[in-house]
Amino acid sequence: MPILNTTYKPSFFFRNGNVATVYSGILRKVKLTQKRERLTLSDGDFLDLDWSYAKEKSEKLVIVLHGLEGNAQRPYVTGPAKLFNENGVDAVCVNFRGCSGEPNLKYKSYHSGATEDLQEVILHILENKSYSEIYINGFSLGGNIALKYLGEERIIPEQVKGAIAISVPCFLEGSANELHKLKNKPYAIRFKKHLVAKLKPKLLQFPDEITTEEVDSIKLLRDFDTVYTSKAHGFKDAKDYYTKSSCLQFLPNIKVPTLIINALNDSFLSPECYPIKEAKNNENLHLEMPNFGGHVGFIQKGEYYYNELRALAFVAQI
Repeated sequence: MPILNTTYKPSFFFRNGNVATVYSGILRKVKLTQKRERLTLSDGDFLDLDWSYAKEKSEKLVIVLHGLEGNAQRPYVTGPAKLFNENGVDAVCVNFRGCSGEPNLKYKSYHSGATEDLQEVILHILENKSYSEIYINGFSLGGNIALKYLGEERIIPEQVKGAIAISVPCFLEGSANELHKLKNKPYAIRFKKHLVAKLKPKLLQFPDEITTEEVDSIKLLRDFDTVYTSKAHGFKDAKDYYTKSSCLQFLPNIKVPTLIINALNDSFLSPECYPIKEAKNNENLHLEMPNFGGHVGFIQKGEYYYNELRALAFVAQI
């Protein structure tokens, strides 16, 4: 599809990518009532699913996927869920393994390419609910998972009608390189701190899998992927993980209407994370690249963000 023109024009203050990113991640508040369901996975682990509903019974559902070290209560997750609820669409916000406030049961957890868990969520919904239309709204890491899922060699259920992916690191190695630059040092330190804090309890749970020395060797964010992510999830090393999990290679295969919104001032994204060629060569792929928005920070006047209203409008067009 042709690259989409954007209408996003934030106030002057929020044209700074870091300001938009930090404000959206820390200061935004969204009130939403959710009901939790625990899904037991095929390997014996679990996912917590947080549901919210439209006022009237709905046959439409949006599945919302959070980013790295996020959860289903983050404002960038509850914001679109609330907007869709108000417009007649139920929402289920997925907490990835270990992200719902309780350690998961296995040594492995979640990562940027873990589409098998999304597959189990969708099959669970189809077996136990009566939705005729399902949409996926993924953010950052969750956006990569959504796009990879849609482009892999699998049969996508006919109920899955489309997807919206926001601030997506389509090329993981490039994004990892960006996160290790000086401009992103505060973000990298914060991510590493949270990831290592979650890893330490696994020293007691799984003493045969990882040692204190290995955990202490994690000095950079990339080290975490070397020491834990790659080994726990069957990859040779961090580079192998980045290569096999990046959604970029799967975009040509997507066969349902899909919208990607990546801001040009998103400091987490490398040039390869803007899939212009892939969008031009796939009629199902719509790419919008606003000048502003930072990382998941498409702030505008009113209660809802630009990307949330665009997601709702995109679904209405399908």
